[in-house]
Amino acid sequence: MKILQINSALITDAPGRIAEEIGKVVIANGHESYFGFGRAPRPITSTPVKIGSRFDQMIHLVLTRTIDRHGFGSIAATREFIDKIKIIDPDIIHLHSLHGYYINIRVLFNYLKESNKPVVWTLHDCWPFTGHCSHYVTANCYKWENFCHHCPKKKSYPASWGLDNSTKNFYDKKAIFTSLSNLHFVSPSKWLAGEFKRSFLQQYPIQVIHNGIDLKQFHPEKKLDDAALISRFGNKPIILGVASVWGNYKGLDDFVVLNEMLKDRATIVLVGLNEHELKRLPDSIIGIKRTENIDHLAALYASASVFVNPTYADTFPTTNLEALASGTPVVTYRTGGSPEALDENTGFVVETGNIKALASAISDVIISKSAAKRNNCRSRAEQHFNKELKYLDYLTLYNSLLNQ
Repeated sequence: MKILQINSALITDAPGRIAEEIGKVVIANGHESYFGFGRAPRPITSTPVKIGSRFDQMIHLVLTRTIDRHGFGSIAATREFIDKIKIIDPDIIHLHSLHGYYINIRVLFNYLKESNKPVVWTLHDCWPFTGHCSHYVTANCYKWENFCHHCPKKKSYPASWGLDNSTKNFYDKKAIFTSLSNLHFVSPSKWLAGEFKRSFLQQYPIQVIHNGIDLKQFHPEKKLDDAALISRFGNKPIILGVASVWGNYKGLDDFVVLNEMLKDRATIVLVGLNEHELKRLPDSIIGIKRTENIDHLAALYASASVFVNPTYADTFPTTNLEALASGTPVVTYRTGGSPEALDENTGFVVETGNIKALASAISDVIISKSAAKRNNCRSRAEQHFNKELKYLDYLTLYNSLLNQ
């Protein structure tokens, strides 16, 4: 069996890392795995297949910024990629994030319809059924249930500084994405599956496969050996926050408020910040740039007293899973699929935006110092989010589609 996965990047974003783990499972079970990607080449286990060039992506970016037609550039790049697909001749084509300035959805889906190969599409956000945005919860906008117009998130990713083409995008995407008969969706969270069932894609089957993580990489026994960093903690408990891309929707401003409330009792450490974000943080918050040193990140998780995820828009954040696997309780807002990783024995869920409740829950975790809770966190990760088991579900799905 040959599997071709498609994502905007390789292992530099969460969908790319998930696709790589799926590819490892495919290969470990005696099959072939290919990975079509737009940017950020890295060594991977699957056979990489590049889509387009940096120049092509810049043109696609200009198209998005000016006339709000994200997903409708990269025509020549997509045609060249389809020629490569024909040579590979995969049995299953597995889509991940199609946004990212690298592929033309009309050209791609015309080929998918013509080939009639089984297609799996894992939803990592809401972009496939909206006229513009990847997440709409922060704008409290549900126009996509009927049709998109006057987009309140036009200047959010994928940002348009010019026209609002959300209505045209909505109807074009609806026509394109509903043109296939052999299409099966996967959601990493029950929340997103519920949103999907109210969208124009509701005619298609969808199943929930939660993301998995490496339980050997993220483990309670990991030790932080950064002496300079440890000295900055002092003897205070660590409140950890991690994001690949920060911003207000990830709760960065909420951490600043939390710091004023809790700085005498704990040290906040935030990972994944850019230079601008680092400069605006108060000195009492320890800010760390984005790192690809997984061992260092894993040690931070294991050293923290509590992991805090004050997210305002999320599908099913893998950071929660990494914390649980490290034996670290999680406190999160009741946002999207973020609460689904937890139960009453592994952390707290508070109402979105309620910083006082967030601080209270954090204090409860820190004060309790419960070894049982930390053991419960690890146990939950082992039972529900072991990548060695979770991604076998995709192999089962592939086989079922080929045997129909």
